[in-house]
Amino acid sequence: MADDTVADDDTALISLRGAALSYGERVLWQGLDLDVRPGEFLAVLGPNGAGKTSFVRALLGQRQLSAGTLKVLGRPPRKGSRHVGYVPQQATLSAQAMLRARDLVRFGIDGHRFGPRPRTGAVRRRVDEVLASVGATAYADVPVGLLSGGERQRVRIGQALVTDPRILLCDEPLLSLDLHHQRAVTELVDARRRSHGTAVVFVTHEINPVLGLVDRVLYLARGGYRVGTPDEVLTSEALSQLYGTQVDVIRVRDRVTVVAVPDEAAQEPHHPELPHGVRP
Repeated sequence: MADDTVADDDTALISLRGAALSYGERVLWQGLDLDVRPGEFLAVLGPNGAGKTSFVRALLGQRQLSAGTLKVLGRPPRKGSRHVGYVPQQATLSAQAMLRARDLVRFGIDGHRFGPRPRTGAVRRRVDEVLASVGATAYADVPVGLLSGGERQRVRIGQALVTDPRILLCDEPLLSLDLHHQRAVTELVDARRRSHGTAVVFVTHEINPVLGLVDRVLYLARGGYRVGTPDEVLTSEALSQLYGTQVDVIRVRDRVTVVAVPDEAAQEPHHPELPHGVRP
């Protein structure tokens, strides 16, 4: 049955209460209370293994919570919702290398269906419209395997937006991109949320490319979390409490650098990895 239920414009599109996620005895995060509203840009930060990608998978209905509740668009998350767009991490393209860019975008419409796909003028016009909106018209008929990393990410964003979603989930979309393409990708995502009120959940190792766009930060680490504005979360006090060791946050103009200070008394035998760029 089609998923046509959407939340009202003034209600949270994503809502978690007492949410926890574990793998066996290892707790990634717990006690998470969070609402994400229309037009909000939420950055999800934290070290490798903190559960950032697992958080996205839970929103996609691919991973069940260990405790608590999660609602997406007012109901439990479901796989394949046309109201939720997804930009995955850059990956190998062995199975998709010869697909054209327009084919990959079209998969966002009917890639989950079995059997031959109907060739309708309306679908083609929609694909062309989306390719134009992400600046990919020039290589619409080029095999994806021949595109640069930045060009592929434009196409991936087009694939995520082709069904006009209410929520856009981006899992490390800036990996392996140079500064020019990082800026292009973040501008595309920001333009979408501003023009359509789309809620954005943006997983990233590096906050600086999106710092000026972010409304709130969800920082996952050590089985816990911090959530708030960048000024509330990206502080020495907040991150030191989260990691259980001294962490200094240095702000220079419009950039944030996180630096850990050795503190043997505060560190545990299995101290978790610190965020990107941090050295214990």
